[in-house]
Amino acid sequence: MDTERHPSRRHIVAILSRGDAAARRDTTAQNSRFVRVFEALAAAGIEARPVIYDETFADAVRDQLLGVDGVLVWVDPIHQGKTREALDPLLRDVAAQGPWVSAHPDVILKMGVKEVLYRTRHLGWGADTHRYDTAASFRAEFPSRLRVNGPRVLKQNRGNGGQGVWKVEALSNADAMVRVLHAQRGSMPEEMPLDALIARCEPYFGWGGCIIDQAFQPRLPDGMIRCYMSGAKVAGFGQQRIKALIPPPPEGPDSPEAQPGPRIMHGPDAPQLQALRRSMEDEWTPQMMETLGIAETSLPVIWDADFLYGPRDAAGADTYVLCEINASSCFAIPEEAPAAIARTVKLRLSLTEKAGFDG
Repeated sequence: MDTERHPSRRHIVAILSRGDAAARRDTTAQNSRFVRVFEALAAAGIEARPVIYDETFADAVRDQLLGVDGVLVWVDPIHQGKTREALDPLLRDVAAQGPWVSAHPDVILKMGVKEVLYRTRHLGWGADTHRYDTAASFRAEFPSRLRVNGPRVLKQNRGNGGQGVWKVEALSNADAMVRVLHAQRGSMPEEMPLDALIARCEPYFGWGGCIIDQAFQPRLPDGMIRCYMSGAKVAGFGQQRIKALIPPPPEGPDSPEAQPGPRIMHGPDAPQLQALRRSMEDEWTPQMMETLGIAETSLPVIWDADFLYGPRDAAGADTYVLCEINASSCFAIPEEAPAAIARTVKLRLSLTEKAGFDG
């Protein structure tokens, strides 16, 4: 690059999150929950600005985003009844006009939805997984699969916080009756006709386009491992004893005994997780990119893959089963992750700038 013709300049990125008018007025880099990310970006020579989004002032947000070099997005698929239905077209429009957006909505639709479990079921992280594209196929195929294969987990294609995720078991002493447990915190097991459950889930086709059906993993009580990624590299891990899809204790779903354990964060070099790191970096992430048609430069600057423990292998070692990928709003993150995000952002911005000059 000709540095005399193209002198280096300070890049500007927006950190976009959801909030109301008061949050839009009052949020700063210092009081934001992303303060560590702001600090890491500043240390890398990148100016970051908080931008608060809501549908009621979307036009003003769009104008702000068109004035930066890149946009880092932390907005859940569903939050207090609001979705990304209006935000995603806005981000596509902004990206089409120049600023680089991570995660781009089109990338989220490939990897940050439950359908990724079906499309990558052949990878080493895969399990017995099926997809229902229509309410008719769901109604026709799911009952026999449940009877033959044992407990299943149904997942709406887009969601977070356990919304639209159900463990389903057939009751052996009652024809066409099932026991279900919603993954959302505070849920209690219910017994109902299978037809009633199917009717309850059918609206998911309107929002997410499909329903994913996975085999229930018996080692769920052993916990979950969250593998945090920045681009194609592991940025850290989180280990947690989860309670979702586990019946609450006698004390009830709101009791201390029913709450998930703390998430124990680790850096990318945690010795006990190096086998998983090697699988993610050397095999599963490259294979996922090839399967889904995602370039490495389009991978989100921060995303995570949530793993449950699968059956132990012949040598007694753990195996891992992917239960979801979070690409829309991955937070909280390990203490090593902000620096990894800053490195990835700096690289992406330099590549974008070079492509602009070369073009």
